[in-house]
Amino acid sequence: MDAPAPPMPPVDLALVIALDGSASVTYDEFGLMAGGLAAALRKPEVAAGLLGGIRRASLAAVLLWSAADAQEVVVPWTRLDSPASLAAFAQAVEDVNRLVPASTTAIGAALAACMRLLITAPATAGRLIVDVAGDGRSNDGMDPVPVRDRMVASGITINGLCVLHEEPDLLESYRREVIGGPGAFALTCPDYAAFEIAMAQKLAREIA
Repeated sequence: MDAPAPPMPPVDLALVIALDGSASVTYDEFGLMAGGLAAALRKPEVAAGLLGGIRRASLAAVLLWSAADAQEVVVPWTRLDSPASLAAFAQAVEDVNRLVPASTTAIGAALAACMRLLITAPATAGRLIVDVAGDGRSNDGMDPVPVRDRMVASGITINGLCVLHEEPDLLESYRREVIGGPGAFALTCPDYAAFEIAMAQKLAREIA
């Protein structure tokens, strides 16, 4: 029987990026979201944050979510410790397939999946962050508030990026029900065409 793989060396940050794959996100909008995230990861200021900490390394994964029973890790945990590894991760993000059904919006279940993913991270991290991006409030599954509160109690910070083209008041919902933890914040963008710029600003701020 093969011996288990040795754990990775510790990292500065473990980051889960959770992207909305529900029915409110069209095929073209999903492409803008994945491509915008990939472009944001390639920004020099984002690379500096991911690679420039004390340990010169981060972990990152991407989770796609929609309904209460629909969460998929579309890019698994990846150690980012060089420009090459970050470039490969960004390319994997750009190439993601929409593996969840275009269905309802279950943010509570998505948060729970993010928490499970962080528990199984292959290295200890100085900071734990979940980055939720979506265009609608939760309308399926468990209430996100108790899940958010459990995550915050365990040391996880949850930030949000609200796309406002369908629900102009979404930011208030995210502030009330989704984000939490030390320094938690939510940003907005008017539509998916502006997703790249907003995500780059958000990543640079949360990983600084």
